Amino acid sequence: MYAAFDQALKRYHEVESLLSDPAVIGDRARYTRLAKEHGSLGKMVKPYQEYQKVTSDITQSEALLASEKDADMRLMIEEELTALRPRLTALQSRLEDLLLVEGEDYGSVIVEIRAGTGGDEAALFAGDLYDMYTHYARDQGWKVEDISFSPGEHGGYKEVVFSVTGDDVYQHLRYESGGHRVQRVPKTEQQGRIHTSAATVAVLPEPDEVQVEVKDQDIEWETMRAGGAGGQHVNKTESAVRIWYKRGTPDEMEVKCQDERSQHKNFERAMRILRSRIYEHQQQTLHKKRAEQRRTQIGSGDRSERIRTYNFPQNRMTDHRINLTLYKLDAIIAGHLQDVVGALKEFDKKQRLGQAAMPEKDKNDE
Repeated sequence: MYAAFDQALKRYHEVESLLSDPAVIGDRARYTRLAKEHGSLGKMVKPYQEYQKVTSDITQSEALLASEKDADMRLMIEEELTALRPRLTALQSRLEDLLLVEGEDYGSVIVEIRAGTGGDEAALFAGDLYDMYTHYARDQGWKVEDISFSPGEHGGYKEVVFSVTGDDVYQHLRYESGGHRVQRVPKTEQQGRIHTSAATVAVLPEPDEVQVEVKDQDIEWETMRAGGAGGQHVNKTESAVRIWYKRGTPDEMEVKCQDERSQHKNFERAMRILRSRIYEHQQQTLHKKRAEQRRTQIGSGDRSERIRTYNFPQNRMTDHRINLTLYKLDAIIAGHLQDVVGALKEFDKKQRLGQAAMPEKDKNDE
């Protein structure tokens, strides 16, 4: 387990040395990239250094206790050990948590929610998921910023994109990517029949310009008049922006943003979405290469994978990846995701440490 931290510590010192090199200081782009890497490594290295110190202190105190004859001194040493051991346990848990984030530390993610099968009910469900995630994020003290949205005809969203920024945001939301299914009686249903609808969620780490570079020659873009609600402004000015990215992916990527009055702001937001989708494609390629090694990991982050069912008549939520069923859907859909997120993080942690077998295939809602 600790080999990864030893490597990170070695690299941390290397980067620290490079940051004081005049040649690096004079290269703004390289210095910025290394400074970011240094900060990211520091979040991993500092708890590890504290863990090493506490481990050393415990070893020394135990050696003193074994040789000490004076009763008062032994009592002092035992009191010190009583204080140190819980700290060591807490640090071990923290280091295990850090292993859940592979290679990068993301302070911001972009969340995309799209209505799937189910028509108007699917759009309403997408709106419910948006409310669920934004309430959870704000309860955690994170910042939520709406980026783009396409309202449904009778409420909810055909598609909504927003960013969430805060400490450990990626660790908490990374397992939400995939297909979400809802079973309930739609408001428009006259005979009380339960319908099944779906929405997809993608949680994309938000890279910066250094992590994902998009060159001018790699894109084409155009402006247009924005459509939809918003008064006369959206129909009279060409503030909407559409960007095509044609390099490094099997299919052309297209991003459109029209929700800001400013063309510049719409372009900036569209580029944020584009960089995240490029990064998602890169990560999916990497996941496929590691597929055999990582076959026990919960969820690939693939949007097409069905991960969860929300059954309103039974007040039941089922996460099919870890066979978790909770009968408090009303609380979960209101944004109280702590039990769900905690269970997924704990299961993933045990898998990575080689302690968990894959759950049996869930039989519910088949």
